[in-house]
Amino acid sequence: MKIQGNNPIEGKEVYGKVNDLNKQDKVGKSSNTENASGNRDKISLSGKAQEINELKALINDLPDIRTEKVEELKKAIDAGSYNIDSYKVAEKILEEI
Repeated sequence: MKIQGNNPIEGKEVYGKVNDLNKQDKVGKSSNTENASGNRDKISLSGKAQEINELKALINDLPDIRTEKVEELKKAIDAGSYNIDSYKVAEKILEEI
């Protein structure tokens, strides 16, 4: 059985990209400090910061649990039609290592 739909790996990739962009953005940011004339510096959001905000919104929109998949699997288990191919499971585990 092949599972279609939201892939948890996609969420990890988006999360990784957000972390990378956060690290890059921290290097380029400066804090609000007063200069010689007493005026405060201004900070404006860069294109990267806006992209980070968009990626964070995408992460927040990802469902924690895919309820439709859970229900589908519960029905298959109850009906006795859900079979696990242990070789495929082992293969996927080894790919992750």
